[in-house]
Amino acid sequence: MIEFKEVSKRFGSTLALDKLDANFPTGKIIGLFGPNGAGKSTSIKMIAGLNRPDEGQVLIDGELPRMSKAQIAYLPEIDHLYPWMTIGQAAGFTRSFYVDWDNNKYHELLKYLNLSAEMKIGKISKGQRAKTKLLLTVARRAPYLLMDEPLSGIDILTREEIINTLVRDYREGEQTIIISTHEIAEVESLVDEVFFIDQGKIMLSGSAEEFRVERGQSLVEIMKEAFRHVHQ
Repeated sequence: MIEFKEVSKRFGSTLALDKLDANFPTGKIIGLFGPNGAGKSTSIKMIAGLNRPDEGQVLIDGELPRMSKAQIAYLPEIDHLYPWMTIGQAAGFTRSFYVDWDNNKYHELLKYLNLSAEMKIGKISKGQRAKTKLLLTVARRAPYLLMDEPLSGIDILTREEIINTLVRDYREGEQTIIISTHEIAEVESLVDEVFFIDQGKIMLSGSAEEFRVERGQSLVEIMKEAFRHVHQ
């Protein structure tokens, strides 16, 4: 389980997280939803151990994130791929850092995503780069997969391929996936649990299916309604 206990974080005069409390359950696909600047990316980076709280504590199975990095596969929003590498070289580079790299899985996904190990990263399309980032992250057998705005700025067909890859590869009960995005409609059918965040606080959380059944609304409509009350 991933726990946030009264976590606050400032960047200069901006309060990114404001005494945030949340428990992300294990073995589920979780949506962390909210508008730009709500605190989604800051929360994801906290779990990945890239940011530390100013106050409070983040725990992963009872340990601090810096002690749990080997358990976490992190797909950042920003592209850090080296343009001079081929996809195969990038895979070799990633494999050298992680003992949970699954070479069979890598080759399966390479074929499934219509990529080739010989493709040079500096010469492929934006959509292919997005798929390469996904490939290098998902080829690990990490128990926690963090995805920060994985659908941002890419075409609809690539989005579908990314979502289909996650559905195809997800190990229910064994792996926890947290998807941070404002593209809620694209991933609504994918998520089990949802956390709506705004102004650095969790405004609403619960089972995605229960929200839809009880309220008779899509997750997009529920978020709009919840945030409308906050900003009135």
